Amino acid sequence: MALARNRREGGLNYWPGFVDALSTLVLGIIFLLTIFVVVQFFLSQEVSGKDTALAQLNAVVARLRDDLALETSSKVSLEDEIARMRASLAGAESERDKLKTAADAAAAGAGGAAEAQARASSLSAALDSEKALSARARAQVELLNQQIDALRRQLTALQQALDVSEKKDQASQEKLADLGQRLNVALAQRVQELSRYRSDFFGRLRAILGDRPDVRIVGDRFVFQSEVFFDAGQAVLKPEGRAEIDKLAGLLADLEKTIPTDIAWVLRVDGHTDVRPIASPQFPSNWALSSARAISVVQYLIQKGISPQHLVAAGFGEFQPLDTDKTEDAYRKNRRIELKLTER
Repeated sequence: MALARNRREGGLNYWPGFVDALSTLVLGIIFLLTIFVVVQFFLSQEVSGKDTALAQLNAVVARLRDDLALETSSKVSLEDEIARMRASLAGAESERDKLKTAADAAAAGAGGAAEAQARASSLSAALDSEKALSARARAQVELLNQQIDALRRQLTALQQALDVSEKKDQASQEKLADLGQRLNVALAQRVQELSRYRSDFFGRLRAILGDRPDVRIVGDRFVFQSEVFFDAGQAVLKPEGRAEIDKLAGLLADLEKTIPTDIAWVLRVDGHTDVRPIASPQFPSNWALSSARAISVVQYLIQKGISPQHLVAAGFGEFQPLDTDKTEDAYRKNRRIELKLTER
């Protein structure tokens, strides 16, 4: 603490301006995250509604296609019937002409003429009936043609509606992808900023702690041997442990003023034990002991004025060892308190 205070007294105090700039960055990322969540919600609703509409339109198109196929089949059947009627009509007309010729040739025989005339009348009646049936069939064919044309127009309109809906859906997907990409870029920038603060924090902490054998740096974490803070099997901070945390608390207080509020960061305090089970009525397991030790460190930092929003206590028991050997040196390495500055 004396070293840090001397440095602040001996130089310019640039932290307030730095804090303002970082606060602006934090507010910006919160704003971006809010916009992304809102836009993603509305785009998801729009895409879901369009999928339902597309499914309904596809069902209508399928029904119209079935109706069109049925009407087309009926039209073919009626055209075949008309063809048969026309053939029958042609045969009847031919027979009538023959009978008329026979009647004219046998005009001298009254009986033969009467019979031919009667047969001709019968054929004429049949011919008239066939013509009436043919006219009705043609009318039905014309009606079917009109219905088929109407169905085809409906199919065309539905297909156009489907095309428009698919284009809108594609546009929505592209907007969502673009927004997600921009958000990822913004988040990556915030992670890079937090990494810079992490490097500065660990650099200053390393300078404060000095070169100590019971404090190591493992990756992005500071590792303290548990004996620095606690007696064996206990979770109550020792006086010398409080002195070390006092150094850390002063550094964290400066860090809280420096990091912008739109960067979600925490100092995670992890408690670890060795693999040997604890025999204590106070702690039923190594997990309970490691958690209690991490909580003790966090609670002491809160007493020193560090915001609880920037602190996390975690207990890992014996399940994350640094050294898996069954030796006293390995046990000592595994009994530790780790500090890690990370995003929330």
